Amino acid sequence: MRKSLLALLLLASAGFAHGQVQLREGFPQQYTVVTGDTLWDISGKYLREPWKWPELWQANPQIENPNLIYPGDTLSLVYVNGQPRLTLNRGASRGTIKLSPRIRRSPVADAIPSIPLQAINSFLLSNRIVDKVEDFDKAPYIVAGDAERVLSGTGDRIFARGHFDPDQPVYGIFRQGKVYTDPQSQEFLGINADDIGSGEIVATEDDVATLALQRTTQEVRLGDRLFSSEERSINSTFMPGSPETEINGLIIDVPRGVTQIGAMDVVTLNKGQRDGLAEGNVLVVMKTGETVRDRITGQPVKIPDERAGLLMVFRTYDKLSYGLVLNASRSLAVMDKVRNP
Repeated sequence: MRKSLLALLLLASAGFAHGQVQLREGFPQQYTVVTGDTLWDISGKYLREPWKWPELWQANPQIENPNLIYPGDTLSLVYVNGQPRLTLNRGASRGTIKLSPRIRRSPVADAIPSIPLQAINSFLLSNRIVDKVEDFDKAPYIVAGDAERVLSGTGDRIFARGHFDPDQPVYGIFRQGKVYTDPQSQEFLGINADDIGSGEIVATEDDVATLALQRTTQEVRLGDRLFSSEERSINSTFMPGSPETEINGLIIDVPRGVTQIGAMDVVTLNKGQRDGLAEGNVLVVMKTGETVRDRITGQPVKIPDERAGLLMVFRTYDKLSYGLVLNASRSLAVMDKVRNP
């Protein structure tokens, strides 16, 4: 009887020690950060649910930038008041500190990123969604190429017509891409503006501007639209976590045009800021269960949806968002569902 009571007490204390944090089996007691690591990868070494890392990492307000982790730093798992915590040792010059990753406002060289930035760099720097049709229709457009060319490339001069901001000398050049509508409500959600390049205004006369093409991803055509830089900071560090509101959305597009979606692919979601999504939110991807015929009753039966992957939102617009697939247990596809983890 005493042995049974002791066993129950040990189980209860172990459950309390772990609290709400589910540590991964076989987690390392110590880990030294190496070049190429990401915060997501490191959290995954310790947690079954890496987006819950704030529950494992604690802040030390006396240390400047405790959220930044560098190659060569050593992580150690300890218990504080019965709860598992990670501590960071930067060596004799920096001492040992407790971690609390937070979104930083400006990039810091050499610190490891939250996720592989190379997978989303082009989307952070150039891709954009236009929320309103009229914004696209009112934007300046290419009216002519140099020497009456219809196609232009880097180094060429082009002529655009419209209203130009005198304080904005450089404009991005975009071509209208897919027009997104909600698959369920048919509501207009936005227009994908495909990045074509950029040009600098060298002269203006009335409503016509002369631009020198600085960069092109493909040949610039007549009718391509010009947009100034988005008035938003480029965030390269994210704080993964669950959305604060209930999300029931869909993958509605794959900007890079692949049909089978896997890890490190970018997808477009039919949910955005108005739905409560924020950059860093983690969502589960659910494969829709097939409808089969019950051979006994003859009635159609829907197979339950199956969890098939995990993604993190890295850019939000009013009604749409971009997400990066972090892992997938099977091929994902357009119209797969996304839910709170």
